[in-house]
Amino acid sequence: MPQLAFITGATSGFGAACARRFAVAGWSLVLCGRRQDRLDALRAELAGIPVYAFPLDVRDGAAVKAAIADLPPEFTEIDVLVNNAGLALGLEPAHRCDMEDWERMVDTNIKGLLYCTRAILPGMVARDHGHVINIGSVAGSYPYPGGNAYGGTKAFVKQFSLNLRADLLGTRVRVTNIEPGLAESEFSLVRFKGDDTQAAKVYQGTQPLRPEDIADIVYWATSRPAHVNLNSIEVMPVCQAFAPLAISRES
Repeated sequence: MPQLAFITGATSGFGAACARRFAVAGWSLVLCGRRQDRLDALRAELAGIPVYAFPLDVRDGAAVKAAIADLPPEFTEIDVLVNNAGLALGLEPAHRCDMEDWERMVDTNIKGLLYCTRAILPGMVARDHGHVINIGSVAGSYPYPGGNAYGGTKAFVKQFSLNLRADLLGTRVRVTNIEPGLAESEFSLVRFKGDDTQAAKVYQGTQPLRPEDIADIVYWATSRPAHVNLNSIEVMPVCQAFAPLAISRES
């Protein structure tokens, strides 16, 4: 029987890579993101796979609730939710940061994840089947200068994932927090608000993780036997270690 994955933030990076990985395995997909043109392009790329794609800003709780309530019948029984939508903004110390950046990170990384989870989880529990994949970050465990609110939001994702497992005891619904380290996507371009030069410096001289690496891990986690729950998967490139922004760079 075909399986169905719901992926937020599917217009780029990890989200788009996850969509492609699940499509290769023949899964049906519900994809959402803020950019309609990119959703259209991805849906065209995945021709032959059942795809329902629609624009959605996960910060809008009412819109999330309405969109999920209005899913076509063939896209309602969601097997896997990939809570991927998220972002980092700025790298200033806390006393110089932009408060609007903090608020946007909280609204997206925390509240958006909560809205989507709360809307989809009851169906999983009712069917006694499902898997919630949250995209966290090593920033939720290891602090670094300028990581302030972003690291705090990912620490929330880490703890919320654990608490979901506690609440779901007695069901067959699984929860996994994927915690990537240095990964090259639009992440740094967004963090530095479109500054290509500054974003490129983050990855200069390194071999970072790629969105396809994370998508493989997400798919692998969902493909484990139904009695196996991977609580968390922390992954870094070999050029990264456990210290604030400890990155080995080739000269």
